[in-house]
Amino acid sequence: MLIAKLSLGALAWGDVWFGGKTKNPWNIEEGSSGSSAGPGAAVAAGLVGFAIGSETLGSIVSPSTRNGVTGYRPTYGLVSRHGAMTLSWSMDKLGPMARSALDCALVFEAIRGADTRDLVTVNAPFPFSLEKDVSALSVGYVQKAFESDYSGKTRDSATLDILRNMGVELIPIELPDDLPIDAMLTTLGVEAAAAFDTLTLSNGVDQMVRQGEGTWPHEFRVNRFVPAVEFLQASRCRWLLMQRMNTVMQQVDVFVSPSFGGRTLAITNLTGHPCVTVPNGFDALESDTDSPRRRPRSITFAGPLYADADVLRLASAFQSVTDFHLRRPPIN
Repeated sequence: MLIAKLSLGALAWGDVWFGGKTKNPWNIEEGSSGSSAGPGAAVAAGLVGFAIGSETLGSIVSPSTRNGVTGYRPTYGLVSRHGAMTLSWSMDKLGPMARSALDCALVFEAIRGADTRDLVTVNAPFPFSLEKDVSALSVGYVQKAFESDYSGKTRDSATLDILRNMGVELIPIELPDDLPIDAMLTTLGVEAAAAFDTLTLSNGVDQMVRQGEGTWPHEFRVNRFVPAVEFLQASRCRWLLMQRMNTVMQQVDVFVSPSFGGRTLAITNLTGHPCVTVPNGFDALESDTDSPRRRPRSITFAGPLYADADVLRLASAFQSVTDFHLRRPPIN
């Protein structure tokens, strides 16, 4: 049963839409991030048990982090996108946002599978089980990303220690860093410009609230002028990235990464690999350390294509020995 249609950032960017801005229940002075802004805020506030989010380049991971919920982006092609707005045909994914990885697994079981209305979808096994010992998994971690200086490093390091205490042996891995990741994201810009070309040419984008550099109206206009040769070269590089990632993924069943470090977010969205982002801490607000409001932190579990069950299983095991996913934002 459909309970509600929730807000999202206009044309899948951020938390600003035509009627206002979706707020973060943990700190109503800031937005809930996006573009799956409504799903993140509604799940965090306890308005719904789960919601369906969309991701092309962080639109599940970012609001899940901001709102302190669990977000799951399945392997590309495992969930039909029929009925959802198209932003990028080759990068769009749909997935559940919920309290826990277990909840996400239950929702995924209900929505996964091939759909003739979305021809990229396929049927794939989903052998999810909480009875299997996660210490038997080969688990990597993006070592360079964890060693760099970044916000949330203390929380992430503590997460690695928790995994070790669970009997998980962490294997250092390196994601491809010798390819032009930013150039490959031309794919997203060009496909989005094509998807909304009629809106651009009719000046409909002028009605959007957010304007200027770094917004969709600007991106739609400038990407109409990307040379076909450059677009194809970016696609060729993306294919190389997929091959490199396939080689890396031969080493592990799952890997752990800072949610926004080591280019993991961009790389796995370009390659279609699955990920689960879970809360792993709540920091006091710098502006008011005595406030009950908090800044949620997160960490990401990712894995090989179609290894969704292992990724969700490790994330669920982590949540079985922590309580971050059980915490609720203040109601006053």
